[in-house]
Amino acid sequence: MRIKALEGLRSLRADQLAQDFKNLDPNDPGLWPLAPRVASLVGLLVVILILAWWFDWKGQGEDLDQRVAQESQLKDEWLSKKRQAVNLDEYKRQLTEIDRQFGALLKQLPSKTEMENLLIDINQAGLGRGLQFELWKPNAESPRDFYAELPIAIRLTGNYHDLGNFVGDVAKLPRIVTLNDISIETAKDGSLKMDALAVTYRYLDDEEVAKQKKDKATKAKGGSAK
Repeated sequence: MRIKALEGLRSLRADQLAQDFKNLDPNDPGLWPLAPRVASLVGLLVVILILAWWFDWKGQGEDLDQRVAQESQLKDEWLSKKRQAVNLDEYKRQLTEIDRQFGALLKQLPSKTEMENLLIDINQAGLGRGLQFELWKPNAESPRDFYAELPIAIRLTGNYHDLGNFVGDVAKLPRIVTLNDISIETAKDGSLKMDALAVTYRYLDDEEVAKQKKDKATKAKGGSAK
């Protein structure tokens, strides 16, 4: 009996709700029953929320995402700059040490006026060991960023120990000289013949560096014009 009573009550409520939504006067919503008025308010609220999200909140959400990403990027930049600031003294010390080492290396490169003395030193290193120069042929100088290379094709004859000592003497010169493409063969008289490419280096003066930069700029303009 109780179950039938509950089912009857539910049926009555459903019928009542259906009756409430019938014959509503759109011109006078104030006289509507409670259920239609509540449903209308809920529907209006949902429409307002959807419009607000579409026209306002959606853009604000996208802007918020951008601001969050920007904040993360700014934090990373701040941490990077903070680490640099903390290590600034160490960076300065390392830069000073690099400048010192670079200056020491640069001093090992002769200037244009000192090249002649360097070539004499190489020649004397061979003659001082009793070697005979059969070839001494300087090639064209090759400029680089701040220095120039001067390759010299040389051929010397002598015994094994004298050639070895000559290579050691060249390595001990105060200026940088490298021996490349070394080949050794036995001569007809039983002595050894050594062919090599001795490469010396000199630094470019300010005028030469400026001219080199000007030539590069001219070539770059000519290439872009084509």
